[in-house]
Order: sequence, then C-alpha cells, then structure tokens
Amino acid sequence: MRFFDRKNEIEKLRKIEELSYKVAQFTVISGRRRIGKTSLVQQAYDKKQWIYLFVARKSESELCDSFVESISEATNITMPKGTKHFAELFRFLMELAETRHLTVMIDEFQDFNRVNPSIFSEMQNIWDSHKNRAKINLIVCGSVNSLINKIFRNDKEPLYGRHTEMLTLHPFTPSTLKEIMQEYKPDYTADDLLALYMTTGGVAKYVELFVDWGCLTRKEMLDRYFQKDSYFLGEGKGMLIEEFGRDYGTYFSILSLIAQGHNTRSVIEEMLGVQISGYIKNLTEDYGLIVKRQPLMEKSSNKNVHYFLNDEFLRFWFRYVFKYSYMTESGANQKLREIVERDYTTYSGRVLENWFVETLIEQGEYTRIGYWHDRKGENEIDIIAADELNDKVMFCEVKRQADNIDIPILKTKAETFMKSTHSFSKYEIEYKGLSLDDFVH
Repeated sequence: MRFFDRKNEIEKLRKIEELSYKVAQFTVISGRRRIGKTSLVQQAYDKKQWIYLFVARKSESELCDSFVESISEATNITMPKGTKHFAELFRFLMELAETRHLTVMIDEFQDFNRVNPSIFSEMQNIWDSHKNRAKINLIVCGSVNSLINKIFRNDKEPLYGRHTEMLTLHPFTPSTLKEIMQEYKPDYTADDLLALYMTTGGVAKYVELFVDWGCLTRKEMLDRYFQKDSYFLGEGKGMLIEEFGRDYGTYFSILSLIAQGHNTRSVIEEMLGVQISGYIKNLTEDYGLIVKRQPLMEKSSNKNVHYFLNDEFLRFWFRYVFKYSYMTESGANQKLREIVERDYTTYSGRVLENWFVETLIEQGEYTRIGYWHDRKGENEIDIIAADELNDKVMFCEVKRQADNIDIPILKTKAETFMKSTHSFSKYEIEYKGLSLDDFVH
C-alpha cells in the first residue's frame, strides 16, 4: 500500500529540519503501536540522509554495536566497535553536529528504560552541554504512551522540558479511509468501508495488511481477522501487556466490560467486585485508552458519567477476541466468526455513530459534538453538533437503514433536550438522519 495522509505532519517535520540547521531540535513523536511513526519520518525525509537507530531489547553493549554500524554507514565515518555505553555514541553525534548537520531518529525510545534507565539522565547532560552549538534534528519515537508521558511530561524526569516539539499520530480519518477504498476497491459497499473502520480503527498497519492481502470486502476482512493464527488475535494482548505490567488482568477485565457496554463505574465495580477508581484514572490520563463522556450540557461533572474505549480496533478486539478467547484457544475460530456475524447489525450500528462523530470532528465546523439522554433513559439523541459562533445546532439520528429514521420523533426529543437543559433554543436548528446511505463514494 502506498503512503496516505499525514500531509500536515510531513510539512511540520520538514520545517523542523530546516530550523535545525540554525537551532538544535528535539522532536518527540508518540502514538499507539502500528500507527505509522517510522513510516512518517521515512516519508518526510525520503530524499535526505539521516541516521536511524532502533532500540531493540538487547544489552547496552550489543545495542551500541548495531548503532555503530548504522552511524558509520550514514555518516561515512569509520567508528571502532567496542563502545559499551550509549552516552558515548550520543556525545559523538552531538559533537559531530557541531561541524555538520545531522538528522537522527531513535525508534522505540522508551525501551532505553529496559536497557539502562540512566541513559535518559546521561542524554540530558550531553544535550544541555552541546545543544547551543549543534545543528541537529533529533527525533525520538515511542509507542508506549505511559512511558513517553513519564519521560517527557513528568517534571521529576531528566528529559522533562528538553523536547522542542511533540507530535502525536492519530489513526486515519474517515476521509482517508474512503480514499484508500476508492483506490484499492473502487466498487466497495458502505458495509465494506464500515467493516474496515470497525476492524482496524484506521490504524495504518492494520489497513495496510488488508490492502496487501486483497481483503477489502466485509466478508473477506472478517474471515481473515478470525482465521487460525491470525495476526490480529494476539495484537491487543501484545500491545497492552507492556503498558499495564503485572496488573494487566484487572485492566483487561475493565476494558472488556466497557467494550460490552457496561460503561459506568458503579456497574463495573459491581461486576468485578473491586474498586476501580485508580484503574479508571490511569486508563484515562496515563494510557489514554478510555474517555469520560457525559450527556451534552450536563451541569455536574460527576453525574451521568460513562466511559468508552477511544480506539475502535481495541473496542472490537475486547468485545470479541478477549471475551471469547476460550474459543480461539480451543480452535473454534469459525464459531466466534459466527457470533460476530450474529451480532453484526447491532454492533456495527454503534460503530456507525462513531464514524459520523469522527467525520464531524474532521470537518471542524462545530464547537461542541456530543450525545444526550435523559436521566430516565426515555429520550436519547445519537449526535448533537453545535456551532456556538454562528448559533447553529444539528440534531442527528443514526441508523444503519435510512428507512428506520424518524425525524418527527427526533424533533420531539430535541425539544425535550432544549427545555431540560435550557440550551440552543434560539439557535438555527437542523434535524438530520444519517445512515449507510451517507457513505458516499
């Protein structure tokens, strides 16, 4: 699959490189695993000479041997092997950057914590000593969100405040997923596109796999996803165990319940029999895996709170792969595939709502986007999008089939919302139904 999207990020990286000829630059690129951080840098600097260093989980001396080869090849400077400490190599690069411009990328930067945690403080001292004279474009990438936050955003850590830029990569937007389907599956159906979003969450690597395999119909994607020894079946566990460490069992149980729709703290605590406030705080603030949502215009910050997974791939993985892991362990993959097919209409309806919310966010025309339901659960509005600068609001009902949308009922619900919240009553109001028919080519 060719490279898609990331135009703003590429432009920013190229501007950072230009600036680094005058002032040393230290850029942090973060983002979940498989999101395309390395590919982004490759695309931005495809015609430039740059040094790529990957932090594998080896001893520091073994790692330095591989780094010496990479540095020698990129700089045409023969370096003697036998360096045992990364600090020596980093000092060499910073001193070299005082005589010539360098672009250096360090991938999986957080894994230095496994190799030798003192590397971070050693880098701080070297960076502070040489940055004013060095013409260096230093880029570090990390895929473990909690560690990257700790390294660069915790004021007790040595590299706190040293970075000059921080980029966070997000999944492909709905418009980019449409562009990919138009190129590789021009006759795609709305359900094909929805299934691509549902199973990949717009994560670049997962999308690329389906494209390269030629699996771009709903049936082909789901068949491939659940086949024995599938790439995807172990992905959620492999991605998150390092984040959670020894407590991963409790975290996984919480995420699984949220993915199944049990998304209030009281319900989760009742089902698990444990207090989860600390876990919820970590999942929200440190790991960035769940978001706290309330009905739009809720006055209290503590009432009517619901939690949602904000990663579409993980939502699907926890809903089916983790919940029914006993099936894949016993080889009953086809049975699990049948469960997904049984649930598909209901489950994909929720995914459809998320798709349209992401579409509205991408358009950037609204200052507030959310949902609403009353305390009794008698009235619910799928999407409310308000433009508070131009006094406009749109109420949306989302259904898979357009024939199931009832605009008069939506109007009644909107009136109830405006009366109970005293919001938007003087705005220009639009009522809209959204369905699979709105997945235009």
